[in-house]
Amino acid sequence: MSPAIDFRLSLPTDAVLPDYGDGGLLGFASGLRCWLHDRKTGWAAADIAAGERALAVLLVIDGLGEVFLDTVGRGSALHAAKRASLSSVCPSTTASAITTLATGVAPVEHGLNGWFIHDRRFGGVIAPLPLIRRSGESLEAFRLLPRLFPVAPMYRHACRPVTLVSPAHIAFSRFSLHHGRGAHIEAYEGLEDFVAAIVEMADALAHSGGLIHAYYPVFDLLSHQHGCRSLEAVDCFAQLDAAFALLGQALAGRDVRLLATADHGFIDASPERCIDLAPDSEVVAMLAAPLFGERRLAFCQVRAGAHAEFESWAAGALRGKGVAVRSADVLAAGLLGPGRPHPRLGERLGSHALLMESGWTIVDHVAGEHEHTMIGVHGGLSADEMRVPLIRMRT
Repeated sequence: MSPAIDFRLSLPTDAVLPDYGDGGLLGFASGLRCWLHDRKTGWAAADIAAGERALAVLLVIDGLGEVFLDTVGRGSALHAAKRASLSSVCPSTTASAITTLATGVAPVEHGLNGWFIHDRRFGGVIAPLPLIRRSGESLEAFRLLPRLFPVAPMYRHACRPVTLVSPAHIAFSRFSLHHGRGAHIEAYEGLEDFVAAIVEMADALAHSGGLIHAYYPVFDLLSHQHGCRSLEAVDCFAQLDAAFALLGQALAGRDVRLLATADHGFIDASPERCIDLAPDSEVVAMLAAPLFGERRLAFCQVRAGAHAEFESWAAGALRGKGVAVRSADVLAAGLLGPGRPHPRLGERLGSHALLMESGWTIVDHVAGEHEHTMIGVHGGLSADEMRVPLIRMRT
């Protein structure tokens, strides 16, 4: 059962709450972690029985939401192999969900509550995956990674072998190397190489069994740039679907559990539905730091003595566009999941959270930051962002 979330928390219209039990990515990841660390344990999500030696191939397709798969993707090989629906974590974003898949713990525990987090030890608002500040500088500090990411990665000390098939441009990044400890990392270039690398690694693990975790980010990139139902995104999905079918054929007869899921889905947000906080605005003067989290679910550190004024601003400026709640209430309600809170979580949540209504975003500006124009967005609580598929076939 998923730990209960306090429904008294004010939420956007039609919000989908994260499931932190068997119906969500956390349950999926914790089941995987148990299987990797105990030879007598099975993994129900992959249809692996207790004590069974098996090879599981897990495709993580960044951004492939269930709503997209059930509509645009209807009739595809991926859709035909869909077995269940899962919820993402909160926020429904790569930094939070991928880290849950790499550790087996919820955002409340691993502490990555968005693409940007607030950590004064490393200069304020930072992006923990590329390890840069919002202003663009690279992060460098003594024992940076263990201090920033204290949760043990899933693959360290596993009793089953693990291979991570990752895009060459991030395969050996500091974030990837830290969370990939205990696994073999295999880099690839392009979709054809992606399939070839998985098949090659399946050959290598044919007798021992284990896990091949393969990550594909291009669908997410194109959805951000062009929109989540753009011709570019749809064409990328078609190529992915063909690759999935080809992979199933290449692994035929090997009794491989071939799974696919995603970290989050997408919605499109027009520029007209973006609340853009100008640097000289009254509300920015109330903040002790730039926004962090996501443009669909932003966290704020409001200056001492300005809380009532900020809440008054939000009640008017966000009416019909978003909901402002105190971050302590977000934590108490369980929206970030179960577990021991990360030691810096209070700082990373700030004083308030802005939960945006579907289609709405909020942004501010930092000097030196490379600002991205995004059509497709995620991080919020809409069904399109929160629901992801669980796809499974036995080859």
